[in-house]
Amino acid sequence: MDEFEAQMQAFRKQIERELEEDNISFPTSFDVSLRIKRLADNPESTLDEITTVVKAEPVLSAKAVRMANAIALNPYGKQTTNVGDAVGRIGLSALRCLAFAVAAEQLVQDHRSRNLRLIASGLWMHSLDVAAWAYAIARHLKVANPDTAMFSGMMTDIGQFFLVARAADYPALESGIERFAEFAATWNEPVGRAVLEAFELPDEILDAFPYEDPYGGSWPPAELADVLFIASLAAETPHPFDTLLGIRGRPALLGTSISGIESTQLTQLLDTARAQRQHILNAVCA
Repeated sequence: MDEFEAQMQAFRKQIERELEEDNISFPTSFDVSLRIKRLADNPESTLDEITTVVKAEPVLSAKAVRMANAIALNPYGKQTTNVGDAVGRIGLSALRCLAFAVAAEQLVQDHRSRNLRLIASGLWMHSLDVAAWAYAIARHLKVANPDTAMFSGMMTDIGQFFLVARAADYPALESGIERFAEFAATWNEPVGRAVLEAFELPDEILDAFPYEDPYGGSWPPAELADVLFIASLAAETPHPFDTLLGIRGRPALLGTSISGIESTQLTQLLDTARAQRQHILNAVCA
């Protein structure tokens, strides 16, 4: 057994153990927490500016929503499903503490692998692209809250984010990055589901990830799950694991992945949503 295989087996056992024990620890970008601190310390910053930064980081977004729905901040049981309302409910002081607490996890588990850092960056950009499409499509069709759709879009690659993060302790995986991509593709669904459940997100968001039957086939899209499915196919930013596995041209899949829908209808929807999608990308990446 070579070093890669030995560490891969150890990694697999660790993931299984953490899922069984409900003990998921996930790092996030320290840069995001610094941006939030600077904005929170600036009296001229607006809540919308801070919310835009939070939305760009899936783990911090999830934890902000979970904190906002906690009993202490939500005594009447009215759940929020979007980041903007969550930030307003928990307040800037708590948000700043939350951002640095999450960043501390990232400092402890920082990657030593250049390849995995690049993959993590690619996953972030892909998730952001899906989130921007989801926001734009939901806003145009009015079938879901656009902020909730964007937040859900940021969760699209959360399982693979988790796997890349935890792989930091297994340096031999660097030597077989294509085999690691196969591993991540296999484990994406169970890990993604477990991470979403661990975040204790509202059912509205959990139900938007029906792994077994991702698209209901109705037109126009009638619910959040349909919006996310189309947004994932429309995303123009390459998915790093797809690239490693030789899956290319994701936008071209739109013509073959949704049966019973005329391509002209789909094209019209995406053309209408494209400008809003670009506006979101510009705002988040600025």
